[in-house]
This record gives sequence, structure tokens and C-alpha cells, in this order.
Amino acid sequence: MEEGVRPVTDIHKREGFAEEKLIVLPDYAASELSGFELTRGLYVSDIGHFPRARFHYRERPEGCDAHIVIFCTDGEGWVELDGRSAAVREGHLAIIPSGSPHRYGASERSPWSIYWFHLKGELVAPLLELYGLGGASFAIPIGLQNRFLESFDRCYRLLADKPYSLPAQVHVSQTIGHLLGSIGLGHGGSHRHRKREEELDQAIRYLNEHLDSAVTLAELAAHTGISKQHLIYLFKQETGFPPIDYYLRLKMQKAGQLLSLTGLSVKEIAALVGLGDPYYFSRMFKKMMGVSPTEYRSVPKG
Repeated sequence: MEEGVRPVTDIHKREGFAEEKLIVLPDYAASELSGFELTRGLYVSDIGHFPRARFHYRERPEGCDAHIVIFCTDGEGWVELDGRSAAVREGHLAIIPSGSPHRYGASERSPWSIYWFHLKGELVAPLLELYGLGGASFAIPIGLQNRFLESFDRCYRLLADKPYSLPAQVHVSQTIGHLLGSIGLGHGGSHRHRKREEELDQAIRYLNEHLDSAVTLAELAAHTGISKQHLIYLFKQETGFPPIDYYLRLKMQKAGQLLSLTGLSVKEIAALVGLGDPYYFSRMFKKMMGVSPTEYRSVPKG
């Protein structure tokens, strides 16, 4: 195991992180899903988000009765699977097969922020095997990282709002199955697909590094060495949005984090995401997020 990602030996925090999200289905609900024809192949039994999860640690010598999927968005941690250890860093996905003895936890130096879920069902193992997704830790392209977060958010909202609704559970099952397929195709993929992912990664990384300014399409094309026409095609194919629309969505996502986690004013946050006019910022935020910045801040999170 690499230095800096060892588990804390005397302090292991098992429950409770600020701003956490957590849903665990009761046994009777899980039993119903395991018997229903549209969910018995794959369903989510547990789902959560632990931000900056200091002292987070789990150890299961006998393994878990579910397949565990962990996606790290910040900081780092580690996973020990079948006696082998691997670091899990920002942009990395770890998948722990059902029944496999394992341990995992946050780095002492830079504790991870993770989105995770547990999967059960008769089709999960064959699906993971088909796409070659069983593994302690591997990086996924930025386009797939964003798709993971969008799918997670959609599923979490459904499970939080309608935990005992079979139609909602079916939608979650299909969404997660599609997500795993997308990750499998993108993670392996052809040379051409990998090249597209690399180009998109480079472009999105540049946008993320300049959220406090106003990047133009011409500037993005010049930085990446990709024509404006190809950038537009690439973004529409992989994200569903043109580059500048996607850039604005990144800004609004960052603004949402600042509204939730800081006491900064709307004017200060507008400036931090490169939109100096707070009135324009508020209009754009409401258009993309569905509520005003003030309303967004007042909604309980987690």
C-alpha cells in the first residue's frame, strides 16, 4: 500500500459525515425487489455520498452480500481486495465483487470524497464480468465521471422521494445498468473512442481550471488544438451540450457547491464563477438549476 493511503490504526469513523447522503433499503423492500421480474437482475440496496470522509474505514473479512461501487471525486483513499492494495484517487472507480474479503478507507493526509452504492441481483456479476469492471481501482475519463455523477444524483433523488415505488426502483435499476455499460465501453473501448475521451478530458479539464473566467470557444479550440467544429461535435456526442453550454453548467455546479458549503454572498459566488453581474448569474442559475441561488441555499442537503 502506498504511503499516505494507509488506514488510521486507532481511529476509524464508521458513521456520520457532514453533508453526507445515505439511503439503506429495509430488508422487506430489498426482498420485494429481488423477487420482482424487472429488478431481480439488478437493484440498489444502499446508496450514499460521503464528502471529505475523514477516518472513514470499512473491513469485511467475509465479504459483503452486495457488489460495492465506489467513485472518488476528491482526495484519496485505498482499497485492499484479495490481499492486494490499491490507491483510489480523484476520478478513480473501485468495484468490489460480492463475497470478496476486503478493507477500504480514506487517506489520513487527504481524505476522500466518495459516491457509492451497493448492487444486488442475479445479473450484476455477469454484467461486471462482461465489461471487465471487477477491480480495486481504475481511472475513468472525465466524460464518464460526469455521467456517473448525473446518474447518481438522478437515482438518489428518486430513492429519497419514492423509496417504495416500484416504477422508481425499475428506473434506478435501468439507469445503473446503463451507467455500468457506458463505463465498461468507455473504459476499454476502441482506439478511436479512447482518443475522443482524451480530447474531451483535455477540454473539460481546461474549462474546470478556468471557472472563474470566461473561456470562449475559440480559446478552447486554440488550447486543445481541436477545431471549433470538432469540439462542438465532440461535446454534443459525449455530454449532450455544446462546449459553452456545458461550461456554464460546470459554473452552476460549482456555484451550487459554494452555496451549500460556504457563507459567501451571491455576488461573491457570481464573481468566483466568472459571472460578475449577480443578476445575470441568478437568472442563469435558476434557468439551469430550477431554483434561485437563495432558494437553493435554503433547501436541506443530504
